[in-house]
Amino acid sequence: MIYDVAPETVPCAVCDRAARERVHRGCRDRMADDLRDLPQLYRQLAVALLPGRRGDGPAVSSTPGSSMPSNEDALDLRSRGGIEGVVGGWARDLCDRENWDVPAYQSVQAIVDWACTVLLTNLGVICDEHPAVKEIAQELGKVTAQARGLVTGEKQPRKIGVCCPCGRTLKITIDTAGVRCPSCSAQYGHSEALRLPLAERRAA
Repeated sequence: MIYDVAPETVPCAVCDRAARERVHRGCRDRMADDLRDLPQLYRQLAVALLPGRRGDGPAVSSTPGSSMPSNEDALDLRSRGGIEGVVGGWARDLCDRENWDVPAYQSVQAIVDWACTVLLTNLGVICDEHPAVKEIAQELGKVTAQARGLVTGEKQPRKIGVCCPCGRTLKITIDTAGVRCPSCSAQYGHSEALRLPLAERRAA
């Protein structure tokens, strides 16, 4: 009997950690979870648009003179270019690559539903072949975290500054899958990014 004992030496295309596949199983699962959650989060963000509404708390009347009676961040995510811009853009990119027709949906919600279905159904192909899988994973993770934070009222992970050897300060969180330095193009995986020295805080 032959067992698969291949070492995990290939860097994951998303997090750069050693993996047997092009995309680490954990990264693939996170992308799938994001694509499953985003359509429902999109709908739940409508509640966050209520004046003074935050998470599951009660709606609170807006104060006199307030410039925006609704949650502007929730509005941005529900508008064209928000959640729709992320999933719709990558779904259309995939359709162009595969020569598939793109339906002419008019509503943002319909585009979000369609795009998430297309990306989730073809996630295996994306993880195995798409040259921008890292960017897809990062954008999905970012927009999902933003939407979930607005729906639940949970605070986003605090960003900390770490210093690349080239001198550039990089912003990461405890959950960062990986980060690339825009100055020297050095790529750091999760553990490597967390081991970078903290950047010195500048005096105000």
